[in-house]
Amino acid sequence: MNISDLNLFIRIVETGKITEAAKQLDITPAAVSSALKRLEQQLDVQLLVRTTRHLRITPQGEQFLFHCRQALDSLEQGRIAAHQMQGKLGGKLRLSVPSDSGRNTVLSWIDEFLDLHQALSIDLSVSDTLSNFFEDQVDLVLRYGKPQDSTLISFHIATIERVTCASPAYLDNFGIPSHPKDLRHHECLLHLRAGRLFSHWQYADGNNTHKIKVEGKRVSNDTDIVRRWAVNGKGIAHRTKIDVMSDLESGKLVEILTDYQSPAAELHLICPSRKQVNPTVIALRELLREKFANMLSV
Repeated sequence: MNISDLNLFIRIVETGKITEAAKQLDITPAAVSSALKRLEQQLDVQLLVRTTRHLRITPQGEQFLFHCRQALDSLEQGRIAAHQMQGKLGGKLRLSVPSDSGRNTVLSWIDEFLDLHQALSIDLSVSDTLSNFFEDQVDLVLRYGKPQDSTLISFHIATIERVTCASPAYLDNFGIPSHPKDLRHHECLLHLRAGRLFSHWQYADGNNTHKIKVEGKRVSNDTDIVRRWAVNGKGIAHRTKIDVMSDLESGKLVEILTDYQSPAAELHLICPSRKQVNPTVIALRELLREKFANMLSV
């Protein structure tokens, strides 16, 4: 099938009018109609129902639209991968990373990435909220959770388990919770992100689920501060394992409630549009995937 015809079909659906699609693409309505007719003939199905004022997509059209978008996305990734093989990476990358894993884990990998690609420079910012790409002047963000905005391009980097932990000093002073409900009687360290307080901690054992409302005197929008509070014996933290891995290994923090599982966190690399997915982004994505996979396999 002609790729231009596939793009035209998507544009027709998005605009809802053949004339509007033609106007946006600076071609004649007749050319748009011809492209749609070719697709329907090739597929031997009706994709759109035409009336005097409106277009309505058919069930068959909805199915084809889904696969059409996937196919074009795959072709675009192939084009990017092919270009990545040419020459050295260069230019400036404006990247935003999470406060905790960004400072304590990802930073060294970024240094390695820059050492590998000498023509590349970076503007690095630290934040736990999803950036406004234009206002914050960033090209790419690494964040937990898939963005709700479907127009953003999101690459899955890693699935990371959450752990509940505290310092040995805190546990010596206040005891070790044996059940998630015991957290109600402890000082819990809370994280605030984009105005939302993460004060409901969820656990499961078999088919039983426990959603616990926790409280504490300390709240921060910076997860690295939450980790430091935990290390300093100020309370119990509920963090992704990658954020506290070195503290667990050194004994500064102790994992508790190990008989219970919490929902894992999904780490994503996000950019505002497909146009921003360049060879540098692809190379960084592959580096992060490899590094996180190696780290989590230990």
